[in-house]
Amino acid sequence: MSFNLENLLRDNIKKLVPYSSARDEFKGEASVLLDANENSFGSPLSHHYNRYPDPLQHQVKSKLSSIKGVPADNIFLGNGSDEAIDILYRAFCKPGVDNVILVPPTYGMYEVSANINDVEIRKVNLSPDYQLNLDGIAAAIDANTKLIFICSPNNPTGNSIRRQDIETVLTNFDGIVVIDEAYINFSKQRSFTQELNEFPNLVILQTLSKAWGLAALRLGMAFASKEIIAVFNKIKPPYNINQATQDLVLEALGNVEQVNTWIKDTVAEREKLVEALATIEQIHHITPSDANFILAKLVEPRELYNFLVNKGIIVRDRSKVELCEGCLRITVGTADENVKLIEAIKQFYI
Repeated sequence: MSFNLENLLRDNIKKLVPYSSARDEFKGEASVLLDANENSFGSPLSHHYNRYPDPLQHQVKSKLSSIKGVPADNIFLGNGSDEAIDILYRAFCKPGVDNVILVPPTYGMYEVSANINDVEIRKVNLSPDYQLNLDGIAAAIDANTKLIFICSPNNPTGNSIRRQDIETVLTNFDGIVVIDEAYINFSKQRSFTQELNEFPNLVILQTLSKAWGLAALRLGMAFASKEIIAVFNKIKPPYNINQATQDLVLEALGNVEQVNTWIKDTVAEREKLVEALATIEQIHHITPSDANFILAKLVEPRELYNFLVNKGIIVRDRSKVELCEGCLRITVGTADENVKLIEAIKQFYI
């Protein structure tokens, strides 16, 4: 592999002079802030939200650094992982020229963001057991391939991608390999975050929306080399993470033990849910899951989906997705929610 970040970057990004906000130019403490045209009298809330937030979220990154074991300079925070995905396209892919490789079935925003940015998509389907087709990926790569997206544990299938196969892609591809680890907390597989020094072309996406239970706050994380993180910070809006989110996330990050308990409870409920579903004759297959959901292949998926909706139980219909034909994706709920789900499914099939 001959990875060169400068060769991958779009020319306009190399030349880009980022917006310099008032809080970028000033460092340290002050008692009179008259630099950012804020409302000096305060805000109509109990907290002082009249001031612009830290544009680089130093306190949040410092706390995440201690939890994740990754230096703060290797962390980017975005408005969900979707912001990081969009920045990757804008940084590395020339519209109408470059291409990316996706490995369906996978998270849909990779394709949506590619289409928004006018970037060609080359799809190399996963194998029937939902693993990488390494030969197919190698054949799809050309001089204009800039990004390869791999979701592990994968959405919507729930399984982890074999680590050695991901390492093969990382070792043999000169572009950026993006590993989306949104569900890594529920997996026995270890995160790739400790491999950043080994693979300069590695970008890892994680989120606080799943195990941390902060979906409403929309905080995503990207982990990469300092050089790639600098590119992210160059492109992002000046104040992309608002102060209320930073405050609430800092508070939440102090409750690691609670989150670890929820993870254990979720995994235990996942196994109970799989066992219960396996007793239903019309459910033909359940993909082994390392996530907080399962993918079940079953009889009359659309009809069952509608039946559950009428019962006030919402799952995800994936029956029209390639390689997921006949499948519903079911998030692991609480013990009571899972019991209600099983009872409703049995009622439908009786």
